[in-house]
Amino acid sequence: MEGIIGQLGIDWKLFLSQAFNFFILLIILRAFVYKPLLAVIEKRNERIKKGLEKAKEADIRLKEVDIIAKGKLKQADQESINIIKNTEQKAKQMEHSLQQKAEEHQKELMAQAALNYEKQMEESKKMVMAKASEMVKRIIAKTVELKPDAIDDALINKAVSQMENNEI
Repeated sequence: MEGIIGQLGIDWKLFLSQAFNFFILLIILRAFVYKPLLAVIEKRNERIKKGLEKAKEADIRLKEVDIIAKGKLKQADQESINIIKNTEQKAKQMEHSLQQKAEEHQKELMAQAALNYEKQMEESKKMVMAKASEMVKRIIAKTVELKPDAIDDALINKAVSQMENNEI
């Protein structure tokens, strides 16, 4: 076997010393480089896992908050719709009451106008009667001046009483 190894150009003493040096280097590298590097990688993997877990948790919380916000928005929309409906109802009630007040005020004004009209009519009637009475007196006076014998007092009294009773 030495012949085959020798033909390949391998010196077994040199091979053994290199293998020994390799194992020593392997032990040193494993102790000082591989283990710390592996610990750093494991810490990093743990931080990444924690970050992913926190991201998932944050995503879940964000979805929950979004659902809550949508619920609050729906509630706020419903409240605003209710407020608008209440305001419309109050406005209709106010409009109705104002319309009733206006109608009542108009009726009062119409009644007062009717009363004023009646008063004016009575005053006009009184004035007309007073003027008519005065004119009858003047006419009678003129008639008496012309022919006092022809005037019949009964006719004059009858005419005046008819004017007072509105029969003429």
